Amino acid sequence: MRRWVRTGAALVLGAGLGVWVGRATSLSPGEEQRGVGGLLERVPVIPVIPGVEASELTVGPGVLGGAAVMKYGFPSLANIKTRESYVTSYDPRTRTASWVIERLSPASLSGQSDRKSCDFKEDDSVNVLHRSTNADYRGSGFDRGHMAAAANHKWSQKAMQDTFYLSNVAPQNPQLNRNTWNNLEKHCRSLTKNYLNVYVCTGPLYLPRQEADGKLYVRYQVLGHNHVAVPTHFFKVLILEQMDGRGVELRSYVLPNEPIEEKVPLERFLVPIETIERAAGLQFVPNIMKRTSRLQSITAR
Repeated sequence: MRRWVRTGAALVLGAGLGVWVGRATSLSPGEEQRGVGGLLERVPVIPVIPGVEASELTVGPGVLGGAAVMKYGFPSLANIKTRESYVTSYDPRTRTASWVIERLSPASLSGQSDRKSCDFKEDDSVNVLHRSTNADYRGSGFDRGHMAAAANHKWSQKAMQDTFYLSNVAPQNPQLNRNTWNNLEKHCRSLTKNYLNVYVCTGPLYLPRQEADGKLYVRYQVLGHNHVAVPTHFFKVLILEQMDGRGVELRSYVLPNEPIEEKVPLERFLVPIETIERAAGLQFVPNIMKRTSRLQSITAR
């Protein structure tokens, strides 16, 4: 079976994806009362992929030991950097990461690491012409939003400190960063109770929007002297290994970089993974696709 999805009109690329995510931030009359019951029956979640084994890794919780976090393949091969706690592809044009991948397990979430001992810092491995600085964010009204979350790496103080490189940061609306985005990060951590390993790929999106003249434009703010790009949206793609090591599930989220009402459930931001791949120019599970052609998406109705 070919790898394909059938999306509704509200889930087409570009403006359509942005509009759909925007609509997801508000509940229509009656939906608040109905809650999320039955919602997962309608959202686009890719089911377990038969024939793909997901054997348990034997290396430590972090990235060291052969970059085991990349067992499912690289979304892209540009400007790859490996840290103690994650692997990233840095975009020197936007001064942010294109994507960041980390592997979560109960072991990586346990430890004595202290966030209070960590400070945001420039990434000296990035050319000075292409890196962001703390001064770029100062007074901007945006938070320095982690892509790989600090709380995901309590297993090592060094691993937690590595999440504070500004190359692992993108400008986030404070109301998003401290509320719904934080809730999504907590949700990712909670999945380690039910899955063998949870791989999380996070990154920015710059989606077009239709303006008054009827044309589509990609417009985004830049911050500071180094013109750090402010994403219009963010994505998270989750690769979930079943406890028995025999199956893999995929879930993918897109959130707008703006305040979201707390009562909106995270399930409202699930989208077919292909929409993110097309918008971001990435492929999230190329190593799976080499081994199976039976990947099929369940799209929203």
